[in-house]
Amino acid sequence: MSTPSALTDYCNFIAGEFRPARSGEWLESVDPSTGRVWARVPASDATDIDDAVTAARHAFPDWRATPPLRRAALLRRWADAVLARSGELAAVESRDNGRVLKETQGGDVPGGAMNIQYNASLADKVTGDTIHLGGVPGSPPGGAGGAAGSVNFTVYEPYGVAGIIIPWNAPLAMFFAKVSGALAAGNTVVVKPAEQACCSILAACELFTSLDLPPGLVNVVSGTGPSAGEALVDHPGVTKLDFTGSTATGRRVIQRASANLKNVSLELGGKSPNIVFDEADLDAAVTGVAGGIYTGGAGQSCVAGSRVLIQDTVFDTFTDRLRAHAAAIRLGDPRDPATDMGPIAFAGQFDKVRGYLELGLREGAKVLFGGRTGADALHAGAPPGTATDPALAGGYWVEPTLLTTTDNGLRICQEEIFGPVAVAIPFATEEEAYAIANDTDYGLAAGAWTRSLDRAHRAIAALQAGTVWINTYRRLHWAVPFGGHKQSGNAPSNGVRGLGEWLTLKAAWVELGHGDSSR
Repeated sequence: MSTPSALTDYCNFIAGEFRPARSGEWLESVDPSTGRVWARVPASDATDIDDAVTAARHAFPDWRATPPLRRAALLRRWADAVLARSGELAAVESRDNGRVLKETQGGDVPGGAMNIQYNASLADKVTGDTIHLGGVPGSPPGGAGGAAGSVNFTVYEPYGVAGIIIPWNAPLAMFFAKVSGALAAGNTVVVKPAEQACCSILAACELFTSLDLPPGLVNVVSGTGPSAGEALVDHPGVTKLDFTGSTATGRRVIQRASANLKNVSLELGGKSPNIVFDEADLDAAVTGVAGGIYTGGAGQSCVAGSRVLIQDTVFDTFTDRLRAHAAAIRLGDPRDPATDMGPIAFAGQFDKVRGYLELGLREGAKVLFGGRTGADALHAGAPPGTATDPALAGGYWVEPTLLTTTDNGLRICQEEIFGPVAVAIPFATEEEAYAIANDTDYGLAAGAWTRSLDRAHRAIAALQAGTVWINTYRRLHWAVPFGGHKQSGNAPSNGVRGLGEWLTLKAAWVELGHGDSSR
């Protein structure tokens, strides 16, 4: 591992080569568990993006013409290479954004390899429809009923160059899922990772050098949003855009992309409710609620269950159990397999989370437990009788925290905090629970804990969200579509429906008997 005096440099991957930014400028990557710089990545700009798009456009015709089974074979080799180096890639990501090994090595990287394999299996499953118009003999070509002998069908085709913008909270998982889907559909790609955490993706590009990958098929360019991200969004050579990130940034992306009428898929933020009914298995619910907001990426997840709606008859009992569960969560070095929850990914997000904690108190919310930040939070999350590593004192730590209020209109209940901070809200009736749950601009995910099958189905019908979990939370799978309602996005990822987002539809009309009739 690198030391502050021996930084690791990661380069862009363009046209099959590793390159620094044309400007020669670099961005520093900070280990969020220590607050110290450990690596550098290129500070790229529009010239680097143009190089990558040019390479992707050059590679597209041959890749589009590649038989789907050959595309699938290359993707499967990629998946095998990911599995072979999963430990190394997981360690890089844990150091770069603080995501614990239990998630990177235990799920993200091996799960990413399986996602690649799944998309490979879909490469030759892209089919269109045959449409029978029932033409009447003697009707003129182009008539409303269709001409006699007309054959009509649809074809799905790749867009061309797909621009993919990936967030900082789970870079590798997103990279594997998005790129494999785009490639399986026949597109070439240019990826712009978040500048706060892109080392793991740049490191993963080393795998391509041993796969006989066509140059320009996959290109990765690091840089800030204004210098590299906007250049990718604006580039006329990019015909498809896929953005995952905050709703505010998503709005700016789609506004800029509209200048060239690009097709844009958005996966955006959430303020997801996790509802606990009084007849639920409370022990299971405690584990699920904690996993949804604390140990699940330290709350840095778009589906984080950041509003915990608890039936008033069990409110005190449930919050007491949740307090005891949270007290046992171990904060610490994300590369330590024993760590349950890591730090906030970077300084700016750390400041944002602390700001929301202060805001919640000003708004009148009460702290049921937690609330400490920095070294105080780290020591609070250490097992009794153990000493914490002094090097971690400068990290971006936030203790698992639960605030409470009866007013869902507070900003802490309406705005995405993206940290291990939940708000507990009591409710009396099932109808009130759904009304509170849906009272937000977001609609990404929701959860409900109940022993009643009838209530479970009512919850699925009533909750305005792209994913509803019953008696579980934060479970995702590459075969199950995932997407948001309302301000949480406009397109599904994963599954067969997700592959469709990388394809554009063409309708074909073939008139028989009006051309050369020679046989």
